[in-house]
Amino acid sequence: MTATDLTEQIDTEQIETELTETTQTGTAQTETAPRHLTPQVRAQLVTGTQVHVTAGSHEFTIDEPAGLGGTDLGANPVEHLLAALGACQVITFQVWAGTLGIRLESVDVQLSGHLDLRGFFGTAADVRPGFDGIQVDVRITGPETRERYDALVAAVEEHCPVLDNLRSRVPVETVVTVG
Repeated sequence: MTATDLTEQIDTEQIETELTETTQTGTAQTETAPRHLTPQVRAQLVTGTQVHVTAGSHEFTIDEPAGLGGTDLGANPVEHLLAALGACQVITFQVWAGTLGIRLESVDVQLSGHLDLRGFFGTAADVRPGFDGIQVDVRITGPETRERYDALVAAVEEHCPVLDNLRSRVPVETVVTVG
């Protein structure tokens, strides 16, 4: 299936209909009501650094490479973070290409991030444990003009949920139960 085939399968009118409610106050008015999605994920320790993850109806393993004490049975958490961003960007390109009527032949997103392990291991107080930056390289192909693809990129930058989560301070509340 090509990117264009998938773009054609996205029913943007149906999505818009589901996101919009019409109210009557003398004349028809369009009012957008919140449409919340609450994904849930469970991560459980298996052994060592191996973690069994359930995300909706999907299951997978996250692990660290041998050099970090793991058995390398799955990508590590920061690779999954990059994968989440890359996948979300590809999907957002598809959705917004359909919304904007832009034809795509392919979307290829490559990501890399740099982190200093001293932050994770707590050996340098001035080093944060996460990425100090993420590089996203996107290659899109298709028959449109550069200007059309620039408009698509702007829409993706504005509407990609994972990118928004990484760029914004999202409150994280941790509740710990012992026993």
